[in-house]
Amino acid sequence: MISSSPSDTPRLVTVFGGGGFIGRYVCEALLKSGARVRVAQRNPKQAFFLQPLGGMSQLDIVRADVAQPLSVAAAVTGADAVINLVAIMGGKMDLVNSRGAAHVAEAAHAAGATTLVHISAIGADPDAASHYSRSKGHGETAVRAAFPAATIIRPSLVFGAEDLLTNRFAGLLAMLPIYPVIAPKTRFQPVYVRDLAQAIAAATLDPAHRGKTYEIGGPEVMTMRELTRQIGVAAGQSTQLVDMPDFAADLMSRLGFLPGAPLTRDQWISLQSDNVVAAHADGLAAFGIDPVPLSAVAPDWLGRFREGGRFSRRSTSLSKS
Repeated sequence: MISSSPSDTPRLVTVFGGGGFIGRYVCEALLKSGARVRVAQRNPKQAFFLQPLGGMSQLDIVRADVAQPLSVAAAVTGADAVINLVAIMGGKMDLVNSRGAAHVAEAAHAAGATTLVHISAIGADPDAASHYSRSKGHGETAVRAAFPAATIIRPSLVFGAEDLLTNRFAGLLAMLPIYPVIAPKTRFQPVYVRDLAQAIAAATLDPAHRGKTYEIGGPEVMTMRELTRQIGVAAGQSTQLVDMPDFAADLMSRLGFLPGAPLTRDQWISLQSDNVVAAHADGLAAFGIDPVPLSAVAPDWLGRFREGGRFSRRSTSLSKS
């Protein structure tokens, strides 16, 4: 649990995207610290499940769209700290990941907030090959221009019970006798969502983190093949893994799909680069967090994919390779 004294706990934290996968854990950590939380969500109903986590008058949910500056300005009114978790990986990425980030930073500055935490991504770069990474890079630039003391956090892949990563992979492994692994040698450093959320909350509550950039990864660096294999083990699947040739994956990305698992051209371009914490970058250690490995927690939610469901005996054997 995050420790903070009443004097240094922000009176009000606005969290854009607080009803999302990462946001729910960030809000939980903030509420446990004693902070008041205002969740700014394009569809407020998506955040209603958070209500039991807060005490009396501790949680508020408002409608806001990062693409609409007026709604953003209203959502940060009176906030001491602002967190922006909103991002998309397709569609109007420049509007949401770049201009939306600028709208939040500009509004936070105008409202007199003392803290802004912007969630970016490892690989964010205005000159990146992929549209997603470019949009995140431009977003970082816009945030720094509008709010120089902003804290920027760049996570690798994020896993947790509600994710679209391990659950999707496990579902496909359960359906297919042979699983084609795309970009099998690309490396990742997946991080547990609760660890990431604790870091985001700490960056919000502790002024010592202002103006810094952090890259957040878990305790293990693994290739796509190794990641798929670990998910298979956690889900109790023995599906045979076969590396897909790059030329085949490249062709499918040009067509815009892979049967059962969408693969866009931009995603394929992103997969050409490793997604790991840079050497000498500050990470979870700066927050005093001991990262949780995938194998320690994934069986808890992937057990439903095992024969007999989550109450069946877990196997410690490795999937067929």
